[in-house]
Amino acid sequence: MAEIIVIFVAAALINNVVLIRFLGICPYLGVSQTISASVGMGFAVIFVMSISSMVTWVLQHLFLEPFGITFLQTVAFILVIATLVQFVEMVLLRYSRSLYRALGVYLPLITTNCAIMGIALLNITDGYTFVETIAHALGAGVGFLLVIVLFAGMRERLERADVPKPLVGAPIALVTAAIMSMAFMAFTGFDVLALLGM
Repeated sequence: MAEIIVIFVAAALINNVVLIRFLGICPYLGVSQTISASVGMGFAVIFVMSISSMVTWVLQHLFLEPFGITFLQTVAFILVIATLVQFVEMVLLRYSRSLYRALGVYLPLITTNCAIMGIALLNITDGYTFVETIAHALGAGVGFLLVIVLFAGMRERLERADVPKPLVGAPIALVTAAIMSMAFMAFTGFDVLALLGM
């Protein structure tokens, strides 16, 4: 159980998918103008990342490796991710049209979000078991949600702040993202087990 907790916390904080691994930057910068949109995107990423990681793990270990067709891994993983994103899009369109409109073009972009594909591939290359894969994917998704919501909160405050004219908009957003990335680097060497008393 301790190993599962370590994998989860490491994926969320220590090896954060956005600020440390630099995956998923497009939705991180594009959907983070408001907290409500960033929360919706974060939960959509958690769902797609978790389910796609489970499905791709099963696909890899039950079909691709036994039949010696691992060269189809990238294509198979993209198909799984695209199918799940279409499912999320249909559910949001039916039950939450406001969130669907707020996410706009970024919802279909989850299909090409390198964070989703990156975590699915890392689960395989790091040799995680099925349960460890779930913990890693959930941790990475929660880490994505955490940083996008924190970033959206800072961007909302920056909208009301007195920012020098050359830095208004994207420049101050990139400076803020860089500072957040440096702050998350402080988690490097973080001993999760010692903190939990294990």
